[in-house]
Amino acid sequence: MDETVYDYVAVGVGPANLSLAAQAYQWDTVCGLHLERKESFSWHPGLLLPEATLQISPLKDLVTPVDPTSPFSFLAFLADQDRLYEFLTADFPAVHRTEFNQYLTWVSERLPSLRFGAEVREVSFRDGAFVIRTDGAQTRSRHLVLGTGLTPRVDERFRTNLGPTAFHAGEFLTRGPQTAGRQVAVVGGGQSGAEIVRHLMTRPDPPRGITWISRRPSYLPLDDSPFTNEFFFPDRARAFHRLAPEHRARLLREQKYASDGIDLPTLEEIYRRRYVAERIEGRTDWLTLLPACEMTELAGEQGHWKLTVEGADPADSQVLDADLVVFATGYGYELPAFMAPLASRLSRTGGLLDVHDDFRVGWDGPAANRIYLQNGARHAWGIADPNLSLLAWRSSLILHSILKDR
Repeated sequence: MDETVYDYVAVGVGPANLSLAAQAYQWDTVCGLHLERKESFSWHPGLLLPEATLQISPLKDLVTPVDPTSPFSFLAFLADQDRLYEFLTADFPAVHRTEFNQYLTWVSERLPSLRFGAEVREVSFRDGAFVIRTDGAQTRSRHLVLGTGLTPRVDERFRTNLGPTAFHAGEFLTRGPQTAGRQVAVVGGGQSGAEIVRHLMTRPDPPRGITWISRRPSYLPLDDSPFTNEFFFPDRARAFHRLAPEHRARLLREQKYASDGIDLPTLEEIYRRRYVAERIEGRTDWLTLLPACEMTELAGEQGHWKLTVEGADPADSQVLDADLVVFATGYGYELPAFMAPLASRLSRTGGLLDVHDDFRVGWDGPAANRIYLQNGARHAWGIADPNLSLLAWRSSLILHSILKDR
């Protein structure tokens, strides 16, 4: 048993809790511990495609929006790696996600509060403190910060089909599937689906054919216009949080493509490569686009799939062959299994967690012991919540809430 009673224990070391650790490092008066089950830092390793870029400014990093002088900024990373001048001269329209992952890893290697290879098995509460149990160890803490990230979503109808040749897009690189000369179906019309399609089209050993299925009426772009980007300002997030739940739900539907569209450069590259393939090279059956369609059935066995796809008119349904199926069907928040002892004590409205103005989750325990939620409150804080844009701001709110009663 670790005899220390920490001010907070944060579970999960992704960008959200990494931001909290970086900001807490500046405070000698706070004692925090960050637990991560993986052996080292990684940020969506299955989707770190070489072509993928950030959809936001790299200045919206772990710290800069709340502390531009922090030694853990993206610019500090570039300077430390002796690449700042070259980076500025390269003048990339967007930062490669692999480079941002290098930055995040660089920060993780400089923070002593991180403990990797520590999987949390159970969190309970007794004697005025949270008790966090890992394999062979227990830790006590005044506060708890949940930052375990989002869970891949795959329609329940297809979960029994999951395996080596039918899997979520988040596993694409870690699975390392053989795609050369094969028929690949990508299900999902958002950014991840587009990135997978682009990657397949740019490989030196491309698939025999690619089918891109989306329920959306078209392959719709991200709304990246200036006024829409104000949705990602802290004051707009606060205004959203003050609204009634039904009003929030309506705005989430209306603002969908401000966070869930496809960035324009990705769409343009797919379109241009399709043009070259079809009009110049005569490969008219290489890329098949099926917008406004839904896969309703997946039959067969690993590596030999039959996909039933229906459009707006069920009479237009068709059955397609595929060797590989990639579900680019997004992510959602699920309360981690280790929270089972406390799950019934958390307050909810309409089945969704009540998340207050400092990202504290309502619960029936002592007010002096708080549970904070990172990256799981889209319903309460809007489309910016799972986005990197307000990462530093949210961590700052949580940190100052922890510090306020010291």
